[in-house]
Amino acid sequence: MARAHAGDSSVETTVADIITRIREDGFAAASAYAHDFDGVELDRLRVSAQTIRDAADSLPAETLDALSTAIDRTRTFAEAQRPETVTTTFPGGATVSLLWEPVSRAGVYVPGGKAVYPSSVIMNVVPAQAAGVTSIALASPPQREYGGMPHPHILAAAHLLGIDEVYAIGGAQAIAALAFGIDDPDPERALPAVDVITGPGNIYVATAKRLVRGHVAVDAEAGATEVMILADSLADPATIAVDMICQAEHDENAAAVLVTPSASLLGAVSAELRRRAPTAAHRERVAAALGGPQSALVLVDDIGHGIRFCSAYAPEHLEVHCENADAVAAQVTGAGAVFVGATTPVSLGDYTAGSNHVLPTGGTASFSSGLSVYSFLRNVQNVAYPLDALRPLRDTVRALSTAENLPAHGAAFDMRFAASDRASS
Repeated sequence: MARAHAGDSSVETTVADIITRIREDGFAAASAYAHDFDGVELDRLRVSAQTIRDAADSLPAETLDALSTAIDRTRTFAEAQRPETVTTTFPGGATVSLLWEPVSRAGVYVPGGKAVYPSSVIMNVVPAQAAGVTSIALASPPQREYGGMPHPHILAAAHLLGIDEVYAIGGAQAIAALAFGIDDPDPERALPAVDVITGPGNIYVATAKRLVRGHVAVDAEAGATEVMILADSLADPATIAVDMICQAEHDENAAAVLVTPSASLLGAVSAELRRRAPTAAHRERVAAALGGPQSALVLVDDIGHGIRFCSAYAPEHLEVHCENADAVAAQVTGAGAVFVGATTPVSLGDYTAGSNHVLPTGGTASFSSGLSVYSFLRNVQNVAYPLDALRPLRDTVRALSTAENLPAHGAAFDMRFAASDRASS
């Protein structure tokens, strides 16, 4: 199966130059990029608290209620993820513990291109808050139609979450600013660096995250969105077609793939797509996505074959429209999120399922995970050995330090016994 085109080496060169300019020229570089890429003249990076409040006040009540519902459900699931300290005891009163601590500061990026994603504000901020992160910076592109500020829906979601540190900066330059910081005597033009960066974005954002990885932690290099639907002969072709169109409206590079052992279902879905896609609100985008090499209708031998196919592809989203959907879903070994049963659409996960919609794409679900509380935590191993617990290990440590030709290691261990050795001699 083909994947969406992920760009070329020229993108990496361009992004590397952007990162260098941000590091060297700070706000001046950010302002220049805002002029060139966003068509706005920036006199500050930080969005005022009043602007954030005004954005929330301007939203219809039903939109605010919907965002609040999404926040509540996402927070309920995120808070349930918080891990407990694990402690193991050894003879002599020794303990080894695994402690979980939040990072000090997180940076959240929310794009503002073809669509506006206040839901992404929720999906990134809520797990950070549930993890215990107390300093969260949100960056989103300045919008010309909103006076050089991020989209009001983004600001409103930030307000509902209690986030007042929001910056009008987008693209690779935002990732660079979050990673390395922008120092400026004017606090409205400064941006303190963060410890971890999360959030979706285009190929320039994804490339920037790859290039700053190691200096800061990043969640993933998110690519074009994907849905794969595993369905048997009893599945409803209209529902499947609508779900494929739902994903295709995100982006021209979005992938929508049906996997089925039923030739009749495949034909019926194909017919439904031909009928429905031309009437979609974003019909040009949908047509490009469904017509691209990354989208397909795949005929497999049986459901077992389909399970192996889906696991190997490792889609961002997998819907299971099968009899005994629970049992089928349990056999899939690669997917960012699995939506079990025809009544569970991906769009539910995008907004109010309680799950997180920041998920691995491009096959990376075979080895990486979606955003969660763990994305904002680090573990610390706490080791405490009293002398009575050390004594039985004395010969073991000496033997290992000798085997590795690191005699100072053995000497450091023996030093703990110096006083008791003198007392016994």
